[in-house]
Amino acid sequence: MDLEILVKKNPWWLGKEHIKEDVDYRKWEEKKIKWTPEIVDKININPFSLHFIFGPRQVGKTTSIKLLIKKLLEKKNPKSIFYFRCDEIGDYKELAEVLNEYLEFREREKIDSSIILLDEITSPSEWWRTIKGFIDDGIFSKDTLILTGSASIEVKKEAEYFPGRRGEGKNFRMYPLSFKEFVKLIKPKIAEKLHTDPCKNSVYLQELNKSLSDYFICGGFPLAINSYFEKGFVEESVKETYLTWIKNDLTKTGRDDRIAREIIKVLTRKIPSPISFESISKETSIKSPKTISSYLHTLSDLFVLEISYFIDPNTQIIQFGKNKKIHFIDPLLFSIFEEWGLIKIKEKDSIIAESLLAVHLCRKHGNIFYWTNKEEIDSVIKKADGLIGYECKWQEKAKEKRIKIGKLKEVWTISKKDLKGKIIPLSLFLYSL
Repeated sequence: MDLEILVKKNPWWLGKEHIKEDVDYRKWEEKKIKWTPEIVDKININPFSLHFIFGPRQVGKTTSIKLLIKKLLEKKNPKSIFYFRCDEIGDYKELAEVLNEYLEFREREKIDSSIILLDEITSPSEWWRTIKGFIDDGIFSKDTLILTGSASIEVKKEAEYFPGRRGEGKNFRMYPLSFKEFVKLIKPKIAEKLHTDPCKNSVYLQELNKSLSDYFICGGFPLAINSYFEKGFVEESVKETYLTWIKNDLTKTGRDDRIAREIIKVLTRKIPSPISFESISKETSIKSPKTISSYLHTLSDLFVLEISYFIDPNTQIIQFGKNKKIHFIDPLLFSIFEEWGLIKIKEKDSIIAESLLAVHLCRKHGNIFYWTNKEEIDSVIKKADGLIGYECKWQEKAKEKRIKIGKLKEVWTISKKDLKGKIIPLSLFLYSL
């Protein structure tokens, strides 16, 4: 690896002001709507640390890295900050060559400690062999490593290859913007006035509902948000970008995107009704429920969907054998999958509303469940003292869901506009999370 190549990829080595020559940073500067992910301020750079940042493509991982570099340049020696995009190399041997070139360079520069940022680390085959070997040899003992990877790092569980080798490092998962982040981005002046208590935000219900309508269309992916607010719609090229990401990541994990399309087509028609692996297999050319299960779990690991399981409110036992509820992780995916599957979703807004509720609760609490008998509770979360249920009623006049069974003693009705008792509008509730 020629040092000149590394200098081109790290223009700030020529002076911190040269960060403006970086392609990714320049693209961010040129955006009409600029988003600074929370991770830029949250990540700890104390040595030794091995951090992983992973999530779907086009969610802002590379932008986060470049904004972090911009921040670090205010206090650090520019030559102590090393960035490399790993999808340009083939295997762990080439990765070792790149790292050795930088290590020789910093030795000549008398740099004792570095922040090493390796983007798309999962691209080189067996990449972990090099990182693991260098850590075991004590080469990174005074350094901070920040590694980003596509969702395939979740599928292969590659972050788990480093037991006892993380130091102060943590895992960071990046998702599309939540509704709260979306409001802060597009309506910062209103966001400054909002509270964490949803009832105190009721005076802004009209503005928040308008933002929710926009969010239903463009979702939380930064590229789609900019497209929507610049053009008034999400461009087809943007949708194609995200569909290509899904297809490519499926291929990288050994899955066939044509089979995935069949499964997603069925899901798009059935969501949000509970569904079994067997019933999906009957509507596709894949006759094995086990294959359906494996594809759905891969799609979950790829940050495409969330799987919600049945929970018994009396015993609080999760029953994995019963039907599952599936939720796409972002509103934009509904329109992308409509076009991919050549179908039209009926009552789309009510379906998106229920999925948004479930996905936001999942981000907050880690896991969500559902319950159904003669009644149904769309989303259920487990707390130390029992269960809390949430029922989405996307209609002009919502009636409060009054039900108590077993450990499920509290149920909130999530409405379109109504705010009274245990009824709260979706926009107020999502922002409170």
